[in-house]
Amino acid sequence: MKAILFDQPGDPDVLRYGDAPDPQPGADELLVRVHATAVNRADLLQRRGGYAPPPGASPILGLELAGEVVQPVGEWRTGDRVMAVVTGGGYAEVAAVPAGMAMRIPERFSYQEAAAIPEAFLTAYLNLFTLGRLQPGEVALIHAGASGVGTAAIQLAHAAGARAIVTAGSDEKLALCRELGAELAINYRSESFADRVQAATGGRGADVVLDFIGAPYWDSNMAALALGGRLMLIGFLGDSRGQLDLGTIMGKSLTIAGTTLRRTPLPQKRALTQAFAEFALPRFARGELRPVTDRVMPLAQAAEAHRVLEANSNAGKVVLSVI
Repeated sequence: MKAILFDQPGDPDVLRYGDAPDPQPGADELLVRVHATAVNRADLLQRRGGYAPPPGASPILGLELAGEVVQPVGEWRTGDRVMAVVTGGGYAEVAAVPAGMAMRIPERFSYQEAAAIPEAFLTAYLNLFTLGRLQPGEVALIHAGASGVGTAAIQLAHAAGARAIVTAGSDEKLALCRELGAELAINYRSESFADRVQAATGGRGADVVLDFIGAPYWDSNMAALALGGRLMLIGFLGDSRGQLDLGTIMGKSLTIAGTTLRRTPLPQKRALTQAFAEFALPRFARGELRPVTDRVMPLAQAAEAHRVLEANSNAGKVVLSVI
């Protein structure tokens, strides 16, 4: 099969389009002919040598895919259209997918549209609801609102009856966030998001914060959170190190949690996938939720796709068309 490979860590130029052995699926795995995948920041970290695959995972990049089943197990049949999160192997023509992680692609979506769903929406669902315990009427502050996870989180919070406040860095990205259901969109380059959140909530603050930035946002996140608030750390694009004042955590009875979907144990990921599918798939079918795609590029142009993410020039997902 054709796949994106690299022999040593480095900049996007280390990626090459070449030949790799077809994967050999396990007893409870589907073999899927991949039609599209999408680029995630974890792929960039892995390419640089900073995020090794978990034991047993494919060394090939790619944490999500959309395609058709060519070797079924269980309830699945040959030709079924599926999308899934995987621990690796998405940047290839064929991939092995745990059967319990596969979701049926809504008929209204192409493979390229479906590839923009799994990682972004499952990450957002995990952090908003499973771990963040977001309830109807509560406020979610979503940083990087125009990112793949951000655009998913806005829609999921809105669909669940919560209020979404977002940060982004351009007028175009702020407009997209409002279009997706954000009631307040804050330009982090020119405004204090903590002050704006407090003003928008009558001084109460946000119940859940989804943060991709890390240490540089710590103090402002503390100021933005409500009593009993939950800070979900899902990245540290700014930095992972800094000083912290434990007093605010205790004084506000805050919960701080960090997670990576890739390293979540498979039984928990199966349960997450089932819960998300029950909540979201009917809403996708009705048009209440939608994947947000910035652009679609051929798999062979994976290096350029990585450059797009590194420049932070995308709004929504960058998708790679495989077949």
